[in-house]
Amino acid sequence: MSDSSAGDILDANASPLLRDRGEAGPSVEKVHPDLSGVKAIYFDLDDTLCGYWDASKQALRRAFELHGPQGITPEEMVGHWASAFRRFAPTLKETGWYETYLKTAEPTRTEQMRLTLAEAGVIDEARALALSETYMRERDANLRLFSDALLVLDTLKWRYPLGLITNGPADLQRQEIATLGIESYFQNIYIEGEMGVGKPKRTVFDRAAAAVDCKPEELLMVGNSFGHDVAPALEYGWHAVWIRRASDIPPSSTRSEEMPPGANAPDAIIQHLSELLEIPGLAV
Repeated sequence: MSDSSAGDILDANASPLLRDRGEAGPSVEKVHPDLSGVKAIYFDLDDTLCGYWDASKQALRRAFELHGPQGITPEEMVGHWASAFRRFAPTLKETGWYETYLKTAEPTRTEQMRLTLAEAGVIDEARALALSETYMRERDANLRLFSDALLVLDTLKWRYPLGLITNGPADLQRQEIATLGIESYFQNIYIEGEMGVGKPKRTVFDRAAAAVDCKPEELLMVGNSFGHDVAPALEYGWHAVWIRRASDIPPSSTRSEEMPPGANAPDAIIQHLSELLEIPGLAV
């Protein structure tokens, strides 16, 4: 676990990894991380390797264009979706929905659309189902790996065992992995829906460490979520690289995630996956 806190103001010209704060960039970054002791690397999936929220935003707009209530614009419906999401998502693990959610995405996705319509003053179960199905179809059609993802995976797989740790329903995450064609890159894949527990729980990270027979300090977690990927990895003794992109803003928010005051800093903060290959100790 890194004991360093985010305290250094970095020179933008020092390295591709060391930038001043940008519009969606990090406030601070750790200088010259040493990752030469890393023996295995785990990646998050959504918005780390692929543009999940980009696909989601396109899918929401298309769904509301095709099946939204008359007299309400797609933009207004996205606003209702965001409001419903902010109310529904935090309660998921505290209700009976969670057990269903772990197995399959469809019921909670349709419930989210039902709540969205209700937010707009519309009660229409058939429309909620049509919105849910269209959203799923359009999101899958628009889901793409980031342009440098395969380069990074192809380069690192020859030096490290690679793994995937992703939250979400079992069927949805398996479908994404298949759609993206990346399963063969990973020796170990851990999905919240299959394990019954997800990040940031220690059980997940301990299981991943045991699978590659590595000590925590020999492991690296690469992810876009400070709360689910970076902070727990550091807490459990792993190394962590935080990837932050301008596009990584869910439809339910207007800004990217910030590092909490006083939090331990990751080993590096990057804006593109390819920057992993420039980190000292990881370069090949």
